[in-house]
Amino acid sequence: MKISVQALQPLGRALMLPIAVLPIAGLLLRLGQPDLLDIPFVAAAGSAVFDNLGLLFAVGIAVGFARDGNGAAGLAGIVCFLVATHGAATLLTVPPGTGAGLPADALALATDAFRTKAIDKISVPIGILSGIIAGSAYNRWSGIRLPDYLSFFGGRRFVPIVSGVAGLGLAAVIGFAYSAIATGMDALSGGIIHSGVFGLFLYGVLNRLLIVTGLHHILNNVAWFIVGDFHGSTGDLNRFFAGDPSAGAFMTGFFPVMMFGLPAACLAMYRAALPERRKAVGGMLLSMALTAFLTGVTEPIEFSFMFLAPVLYGLHTLMTGLAMVVMDLLGVKLGFTFSAGLLDYALNFSKATRPLLLVPVGLVYFALYYGVFRWAITRFDIKTPGREPEIAPAAGDDGEGAPVERGAAFVVALGGAGNLASIDACTTRLRLVIRDQAKVDEARLRSLGAKGFVRPSAEALQVVLGPIADMVADEMRRMTGSAVVAVSVAVVPSVDLPVADAAPWIAALGGRGNILSVAANPSRLMLHLADPSLMQQDMLRALGLRAAVVPGDGVVHLLTDEAEPLGRALAA
Repeated sequence: MKISVQALQPLGRALMLPIAVLPIAGLLLRLGQPDLLDIPFVAAAGSAVFDNLGLLFAVGIAVGFARDGNGAAGLAGIVCFLVATHGAATLLTVPPGTGAGLPADALALATDAFRTKAIDKISVPIGILSGIIAGSAYNRWSGIRLPDYLSFFGGRRFVPIVSGVAGLGLAAVIGFAYSAIATGMDALSGGIIHSGVFGLFLYGVLNRLLIVTGLHHILNNVAWFIVGDFHGSTGDLNRFFAGDPSAGAFMTGFFPVMMFGLPAACLAMYRAALPERRKAVGGMLLSMALTAFLTGVTEPIEFSFMFLAPVLYGLHTLMTGLAMVVMDLLGVKLGFTFSAGLLDYALNFSKATRPLLLVPVGLVYFALYYGVFRWAITRFDIKTPGREPEIAPAAGDDGEGAPVERGAAFVVALGGAGNLASIDACTTRLRLVIRDQAKVDEARLRSLGAKGFVRPSAEALQVVLGPIADMVADEMRRMTGSAVVAVSVAVVPSVDLPVADAAPWIAALGGRGNILSVAANPSRLMLHLADPSLMQQDMLRALGLRAAVVPGDGVVHLLTDEAEPLGRALAA
């Protein structure tokens, strides 16, 4: 079966939800250590998160996969994970020498400990699979209708049930094939670890290349949570915080690039900007540089030149791979819970190996990136920020406006509510499904703060915004009145649905030509009007309108009891 890039997009997005809890867990774990505050219960609180990553992945991925992020999917993920892990544990074959010579009670404890440790080794992959199963089950069966005598178990209540059954099947596969699975994971880990500097270089290059599709999260999860084993802790990130002196190779090389290299690229773009534009773009470039330096979030910088200068981006990927190699050859081992920024560097300084070497290597990378970017931008006249043709922002567009206004502005720039099949977000980008890409106004989106655009397929659109992406997505959902944007009533195929008399409504809305797009849910019409002033609210109230909300930019929400039939009629 062919797996498309678009089919993998939800997994890359969903993986970010459980990963988002790691910074606070890492903070608690480090602050509670004897070399810092020496507060055992704080350290134990942070350790609890790392000890249960499989369960967190099961819940987080299930919710992230669910089309409306409903908690029922998270519950189903827990059920699937618990059934799979506990069921598989009972099927494991315990080596005969385990607990030899121990009394019966001690033997039972030793057997349980063996099984627990064995399952913990693969708990993250089990959690990921459980989350995918539960989220997919929610999308498939959350609306199922059962016979009346079983109706209590219908709808969303059915999802944990079917996920538990799927978990039982997963338990059987894991339990009976554990030896092969463990051997395969050990072979994968050993192959990656023993590939040496070539493997690190390849990982660094692929990590940056896959940012274009958003699939780098999948690659990262293999390296950070699966590769290697240190006293039961698997993955480069887990092993680093468990005290493995060899861990950190898959994280260390990002620090010179994110803390020094890409901020230097911002400086080069500022210096290469047209003199009259430097003041306008200086604040934006400084903000992006500080974000990268402090937190390690670099996508806003990378998307500012990724498509303008693919060769330059290719050099950036190679320099990232080279940084992984250089830091490893120097014996530097650094770790993070979120990304390679100053905050994680300072917090985990005492756990690192030779951390001060980051400074000279970082300074070299600062000079390298500045020189390469400044030369390439001026030599090839790359239209980086401050060099592109100036775009006058549309009236009413203000990326710093109130949340509702900003959400409405984004919806309008994306072609209206009727053009949005779904709205989601990851750490730095909106992840959207668009009905008509031609209706997307990229210039208007850039004036609202968009740094770049990715179109993995004919329907998918990713808008790179930076760390505000999730907030903007939430504002857009609130503006459209639904957790997932309502399917445009213009494309509902059923001929059996009731349709209202639209003629008086069309007249009250200023005529057919004034209605640009229509979407609806059971109680609300979401319209995009060419001129909202032509709308006659007195006439609409006489027709049954309960309230009208006008967020701005031509967006109008009408609250009425028969919104869906009316929406179908207006869109016909």
